[in-house]
Amino acid sequence: MTLQDELDALREKIERGGPPYNVPGSALVAMARATRELIASGQADRAMIAGEVAPSFELLTSEGRAVRSAALLTEGPLVLAFYRGGWCPYCNIELLALERARAGIEERGATLVALSMQNALHIRRVLRRTKVGFPLLIDAHGRIAEAFGIRFQLPDYLIDVYKRTFKNDLAVVNDDDSWTLPMPARYVIGQDGIIAYADVNADYTRRPDPSDVYPTLDRLLRTRAA
Repeated sequence: MTLQDELDALREKIERGGPPYNVPGSALVAMARATRELIASGQADRAMIAGEVAPSFELLTSEGRAVRSAALLTEGPLVLAFYRGGWCPYCNIELLALERARAGIEERGATLVALSMQNALHIRRVLRRTKVGFPLLIDAHGRIAEAFGIRFQLPDYLIDVYKRTFKNDLAVVNDDDSWTLPMPARYVIGQDGIIAYADVNADYTRRPDPSDVYPTLDRLLRTRAA
């Protein structure tokens, strides 16, 4: 089963209603509207693409350890995933799929890292629950997401749904009152700092399989060996 198969099954379950999600129809309508509007904005098409120089970063783990992209790239290519938060069931399914693909990524000489706007407390909760073996770094205020062109503003009506229906206050979860999020995105960055693979989707229910990065990593591995 591919990641998208899992996400499609989840979407069907949520839209059908009932436990454990119990999402009201009005909330589903609001989320679908926000997704259509984000797609129509064209922001995903303006995000960074393959061939461009990736923004560098120095970010903290939830335990306060600094991680530098430049240091990671000395070891090999970097697979970078943007994670919206532990409150998003689609994101959590993707996180587990990435963990299953981690061995294949590391066998190809690459490092897998995820970035999230969540604060340290909420990232630690995600790590305890999912037990993923790759770093989940704090992208405070979404600065790196912004640099990649994938941070977007939630519309007021969706903010209201998050607060009233889901009791999910992103201003608290992210220590940031901007009510912005990263679009789901995955990048492969070569050791030269150039983006070799990019996938950004304004529809949070649509995500590529983690194994889709393997051909790019194989190509980079062949280039290193040449």
